[in-house]
Amino acid sequence: MDNFIKRINSFWVSDVSFPALLIMLFFTVFVLPVFIEYQKDATLFLNIMLILLFFVGIFSSHQRPYLILSSVLFLLHISLRLIRFGDNPYEFYLFERIVAILNLLALVIINFSLLFRNDEVNIHRIIGSVNVYLLLAMIGAFGFEVIHLITGESLEGNKSLGGLDADYGEYIYYSLSCISTLGFGDVFPANLPTKMLSVFLSASGILYPAVVIAKLVSYASKEK
Repeated sequence: MDNFIKRINSFWVSDVSFPALLIMLFFTVFVLPVFIEYQKDATLFLNIMLILLFFVGIFSSHQRPYLILSSVLFLLHISLRLIRFGDNPYEFYLFERIVAILNLLALVIINFSLLFRNDEVNIHRIIGSVNVYLLLAMIGAFGFEVIHLITGESLEGNKSLGGLDADYGEYIYYSLSCISTLGFGDVFPANLPTKMLSVFLSASGILYPAVVIAKLVSYASKEK
């Protein structure tokens, strides 16, 4: 059993794990919202994918502080999920979403540290930079949802938000529009917190590629 766990850990801390994580993120960010739009039961897959992503975060932790942080957040997230879907009158959906954001932030930090370790540049590291970009978009999506849960509004446009997991498609769509600085204008912020988060995502979407490209080019120059 120990050897099996070590093999899983060695895979997720290696460069070859980046394409596997990209497939998971591509499904969660681009494919899953379509399923949820036409089949509301597909929200189950959203919960499963989030648990899998946070589980990957544990095995991607190549340093003890990261391992402790990702493990604690994962267990907290699982506990909140069991409370929500269990047969009891208690529900902590807002707290669950906040913990999900913290889990995603931990996953970003872990992957960012893996991305720039050993000053190496290869195709896997480039894929890893895309993974971080998509994780930031997911953080933005849950951030908009948290704002909606606290203030009662977040996004306006030609779509109405019904609440809970079914709105994931609208949030991730708007988050991707912000972080890519695209913006079709069909969805727009309804209050100041949403406006500030939108601007923050747009600024991150501009600065992140510049920083990553500069770092990778620097490493490539050193190798030559």
